[in-house]
Amino acid sequence: MDAAVRLLQFSDPHLMADPRATLRGVQTLASMQRVLAHAGGRRHNIDALVCTGDIVNDEADGYAHFARELGTFGRPVYCIPGNHDDPVRLRAALARPPFQVGGYADLGAWRIVLVDSCVPGQARGRISAAELAALDTALRGAAGYAMVFVHHHPVGMGSRWLDAVGIENADDFFRVLDAHPQLRAVNWGHVHQCFDARRRGVRLLATPSTCAQFLPQANEFAVDARPPAYRRLTLQADGTLDTEVVWVDEAAALLGGAFGASA
Repeated sequence: MDAAVRLLQFSDPHLMADPRATLRGVQTLASMQRVLAHAGGRRHNIDALVCTGDIVNDEADGYAHFARELGTFGRPVYCIPGNHDDPVRLRAALARPPFQVGGYADLGAWRIVLVDSCVPGQARGRISAAELAALDTALRGAAGYAMVFVHHHPVGMGSRWLDAVGIENADDFFRVLDAHPQLRAVNWGHVHQCFDARRRGVRLLATPSTCAQFLPQANEFAVDARPPAYRRLTLQADGTLDTEVVWVDEAAALLGGAFGASA
């Protein structure tokens, strides 16, 4: 219980059936592979991976690529669906170790809780009453500290178009979270950009995509020029956490970067 827990969070791979397929000019599978190569240079320093949704880009055959690439990483992989995922086919494709879809996991002094915010056929998010109850139960049962992962953003990103597709019942979400003082952070994907703020002492974090990024604070949809990225999280036994977003360019990945290196 005294050891730190080291997580690798990545998000929004947007994989497709064709391994060479592109999204906004990026080959999504090759881009995710570069991210994993960069982050996994010292994989013995990683305890688990978390993927915060949009594993595929509306093509369920893309789950086979995800299962193949992550299945040999040698660490548990915790997943939640995004608005481009098919939750039923996602769970079927990842129904065996090292994968876990939803639920929670206890790692060292921390409980990692995975929340489904998806509304079928919609880009926006909403957390159902059943999912809110499960979240409350999972947090109530945490013996130490807790961190929540969700796909959609529960707070405004300062972007008019993007904030129309966040969690529409965020007040209900925070009502549950606020009842649990052991909560230390809430992490999400979906927004394809960085975010780092605090609310009532809880860290609020967004992680960019392993493919293309969205331009921050844009009123209309716009693509950013920043490269693929992932987030590293070190969860200390005293409830503090250290985190960094690592930007990965192709040259750095080809050099076989190490977990925790900056690019």
